[in-house]
Amino acid sequence: MDIWNRHFECMDRDELRRVQSERLIESVERAYFNVPYYRHKMQELGLGPESIRSIDDIVKLPFTTKQDLRDNYPFGLFAVPMSEIVRIHASSGTTGKPTVVGYTRNDISTWSEVMARTLTCAGASRNDFIQIAYGYGLFTGGLGLHYGGEKIGASVIPISGGNTLRQIQLMHDFGSTVLACTPSYALYLAEAIQDSGISRDEFKLRVGVFGAEPWTENMRREIEDKLKIKAIDIYGLSEVIGPGVASECLFQDGLHVNEDHFYPEIINPENLEVLPPGNHGELVFTTLTKEGLPLIRYRTRDLTRLNTEKCRCGRTLSRMDKCLGRSDDMLIIRGVNLFPSQVESTLLEIGDIKPHYQLIVDRVNNLDTLELKVEVDEAFLLDRISQLEALRKKIQDTMESSLGLGIKITLVEPRMIERSEGKSQRVIDKRKF
Repeated sequence: MDIWNRHFECMDRDELRRVQSERLIESVERAYFNVPYYRHKMQELGLGPESIRSIDDIVKLPFTTKQDLRDNYPFGLFAVPMSEIVRIHASSGTTGKPTVVGYTRNDISTWSEVMARTLTCAGASRNDFIQIAYGYGLFTGGLGLHYGGEKIGASVIPISGGNTLRQIQLMHDFGSTVLACTPSYALYLAEAIQDSGISRDEFKLRVGVFGAEPWTENMRREIEDKLKIKAIDIYGLSEVIGPGVASECLFQDGLHVNEDHFYPEIINPENLEVLPPGNHGELVFTTLTKEGLPLIRYRTRDLTRLNTEKCRCGRTLSRMDKCLGRSDDMLIIRGVNLFPSQVESTLLEIGDIKPHYQLIVDRVNNLDTLELKVEVDEAFLLDRISQLEALRKKIQDTMESSLGLGIKITLVEPRMIERSEGKSQRVIDKRKF
């Protein structure tokens, strides 16, 4: 199995901590002397750059949240003059002001490096054709994969998102071997390929690198079965750098965190205490090498755990589990905590249904209601009404047992739930808070 940067990806963990310590000291100095927000936060805690002597001192530092980025919109957290910023990206801003990130030339080089590691982790090389169906523009996905693909010497196809028929045509005609997109769009493409009349055997696709939205092991199996590929999970945040923060290797046994650039911690989201490896909690990152937008202890809100054991692939970097959900998109329904990923995982174990669903949360007469719309397999529609009712009851009983909530199940025909060529909208919350 190829490894892009064996020196850092397979480094002895004691040596890695030495590197992390040196880089943390530099990053804290950069933030303290160049970002008024961080200087003020550290002074409030009685801290100066001299307070940080090793990676063990990171627990002294304050946390950063997405709201802090919005409060300093647009460039208030940048640590270099704008003349040194060569790229600006931003989030969609659907829940407020967008979070804006800036990159120096060295930051772009770092991003290309970690994306080269990501693609090599997935088994990609200079011999591959990488079809990038992530969006290009302010969203970091497309350009992140693009630069990584070019760095490893692969042939990059920058088709961007959408235009599904053209995606299929170019995938077939160009002989694309690697697909990069969201997992929900991968399933959408699988359906479209089936409808196109072109045999799957005529495609050369062998691996997919999927991220930007949560997905379960059951969805992975659906993608691998329908597209006949290896489905690799990748992880990133635009605030930290974009894709390239962590990625699975071909063993699919956790996502390798590029912790020589992004130091991970797991905290209890309630009391903010750091948890030891192996415990589930909220993922926190400190950037160790970023120049444009250094972040100190950034709370991702993603829930996962870390494993520091050496992987079978030879990499010694920490591995994070697939995220269970987010501490801030958790649904609370009639006092019960619920993550959409729980619904998906339970749903796809049932069978006789499509991997497309939508949760609709509402409030009627001051009582929360939960409806789950599920697409049934086309062959099932030919059955008698009694058999459809039996399936609906089976789904309802399974869901209520798993979630501990009463739930209304609505069966719908294939393609009745709106497809997305980007991040799929799994939850519609109609409640007014």
